[in-house]
Amino acid sequence: MQQNNEDRPTRAADPGQRLIGEAIERGKTALSVADLLARALPSAAPATPRPPARTAADDARPQDAEELAAAIAALAGRHLDAEVGPETDFFEAGGTSVGAVELVASVARELGVELTLDDVFADARPRRLAERWLAATGVVDSKRPMPASRAVRARTGDDDLDLILADLALVDDLPWAAPPEPVAPRRVLLTGATGFLGGHMLLDLLRHSDAHVYCLVRAGDEPEGLQRLGAALAGYSLPWSAEIRRRVSVLPGDLRKPKLGLTDDRWNELAQELDAVVSVGAAVDFLRGYPSLRQSNVLGALALAELAAAGRPKPLHHISSIAVFNEVGIASMGEDDPLAHIDRLVAGYDKSKWAAEAALRRARDHGLVVTVLRPGGIGGHTKTGAYNAQDLSSGLLSAFSRFRSVPAFRYLNAAPVDWVSRVAVAVICEPSAWGYNYNLTGTPNTLDDVVRDMSLGGMNVRVQDWDEWRADTLARLEAEPIPELDFLTRVLQSPTALKLCEATLTGPAATGTRTEAFVAAQGLTPAARYDTQAQLKTFERLAHDGLARLPERTDTPYLWFPETMEGSLGPAGQPAESACTLSLTLSIAGMYQLIRERRVDVAGELRCSLMHADPLVVEQGDIWVRPQEGIPERHGLRHPLLRYRLTLRDADGQRWWLEGRKYARARRDLWRQTRALTVAIGRAGEPAHLAGEVVVPADSYLREQIDGIRVDPRLSPQEQRIAKLTWLLWFGREIGLGLLGPFTRVGADLLDIRRNPTLTERTR
Repeated sequence: MQQNNEDRPTRAADPGQRLIGEAIERGKTALSVADLLARALPSAAPATPRPPARTAADDARPQDAEELAAAIAALAGRHLDAEVGPETDFFEAGGTSVGAVELVASVARELGVELTLDDVFADARPRRLAERWLAATGVVDSKRPMPASRAVRARTGDDDLDLILADLALVDDLPWAAPPEPVAPRRVLLTGATGFLGGHMLLDLLRHSDAHVYCLVRAGDEPEGLQRLGAALAGYSLPWSAEIRRRVSVLPGDLRKPKLGLTDDRWNELAQELDAVVSVGAAVDFLRGYPSLRQSNVLGALALAELAAAGRPKPLHHISSIAVFNEVGIASMGEDDPLAHIDRLVAGYDKSKWAAEAALRRARDHGLVVTVLRPGGIGGHTKTGAYNAQDLSSGLLSAFSRFRSVPAFRYLNAAPVDWVSRVAVAVICEPSAWGYNYNLTGTPNTLDDVVRDMSLGGMNVRVQDWDEWRADTLARLEAEPIPELDFLTRVLQSPTALKLCEATLTGPAATGTRTEAFVAAQGLTPAARYDTQAQLKTFERLAHDGLARLPERTDTPYLWFPETMEGSLGPAGQPAESACTLSLTLSIAGMYQLIRERRVDVAGELRCSLMHADPLVVEQGDIWVRPQEGIPERHGLRHPLLRYRLTLRDADGQRWWLEGRKYARARRDLWRQTRALTVAIGRAGEPAHLAGEVVVPADSYLREQIDGIRVDPRLSPQEQRIAKLTWLLWFGREIGLGLLGPFTRVGADLLDIRRNPTLTERTR
């Protein structure tokens, strides 16, 4: 639910509780936040605060906002390794979603104040929690009027808007800056290097430039920062070597603090030494309100702008988000299009990214060169499969594959992290690209694209209305709790987050004309749809980690057809004289199975009197196409074409095994090579005692294996035709390569004009 670009400790006073909390946040335990809430609050808090029945015990509860805020702050301090004041945001001080549950339980138990988790996520400052409780319950402060919680008096009647206006006014305090020197940077400050995108950008900066990178890491000292940075990179399958460490300097600091938590001397040194500032670090949480996120996402960006303007002129490259367009009904999302109306944004995260962009646009008026880079959903790495477990895109992708359903949407604006990172770093290193806006959203996926891709992968999904999909997904997550997807449950239960999802799913396609032109000019990989092939590695890792579900044998087959083979068997080493018939059904769960494994599932039965009077049933069967890439057997000329492996059970319960192979050889009987199967059969746990050959009859081959192909009827007629054609093209190509191999080998031998040297040549 909460994913900051830099992790932070939760509480030191209770190591056991800390381990439980961190385990839940990382999905390493079956105990979910919902479970913890149920244990902590046997009687759930109401959806909105209501005035409790007054008792004598209530007289001990502070009725003054200041006193109640102090009491809540004291309880919050128990869960954190830091002192908490009335204006200290619980999450910014190190709190997690698990800690928020504990805080709600403690406040209810010890103070009789029934807060909801939504209260805490909206604004986690103790003073605001106290004010909201007292206002909602109608309790009047008898000592003095409720104090103002902000330095700026209300001007709009909306607390968030007033705070945003106050934050934007801070831009006027920035120094004026001269244009930076238009050369590729050699010394770069990078925030968020321990996060998903930031870690990949760090490695791309090192790979594609000569820059030395200063990484701002939340840590007590440099050794701790190095350890945290290395662990974060390893977690995303990124290298961490001595060569990388040589070009990286860790700056222990904090994006949320004035001057980044650095000393004045270090700040001044950086102001003179740096050539560029790259702002990636941010708190990404769709449940927290603007007051809880502004310190990291807005004031942190302003601190970086101040550093960029101080000392030597240098550009600021800011990672924003297309969340700045998350207004329901917005017409377009181009790089220079107007952003959403701030009063129509509902999520605190969207407001914080909007406010940061608005502030930096004002900073441009001070002469600061600001580049704004807006990713959409950031998908997993196309080569390593590394993904951000707490990213909403990963959660939705997992739910789609796990529950085989998708909500109706217009576009998904998402791109893989390796493409987003590479393009962002290329912009940073190219002076002519500075100072503009870029949408790093790739090529958007339509609903038809996603349904077709998942069907091709063997994951046939049904499309549901958003409300229906949400209710169905919540019911499934409740019936089958998945700790790794607990954050998705919280999002789908939050009214604020639901509005964010609605804006995302109904929004237009993001366009990036400037980005496309830049990518083409730099010779970079052009944007492509983040389709099933690009997601392949990520799907595998999501499935391995228990989030997604890949196609299984128990699923409805994607495509299937019959195969009948007839021949004879006999005792091993003797003539094969007993009739044998194999009546099989060959199927695939999806094209994923072919691409990754080149394997076909097998069902059916075998008839042979030598084995049993009744048919033997195939319990499990597999066919591998061109096993070992068709490499010939050692000291032989036969190239493996197909390999059959079946587990059979006879009517008496006895299990048998069957191993069969089709070979390609440099002979003219190519048609028979594709049909003849050499088999060996034995009882389970015993060596083969039957052998022989079975052949697909020539008159049934085309009838069964081409005309007999059937496709999942849930697909449209056009998709069924595409599925059949895709299978035939793939299988035909593989068999063609298998048959060509032996002839290629013979041709190479014939063309080998080397000869043994003569005695004269050897002694010359």
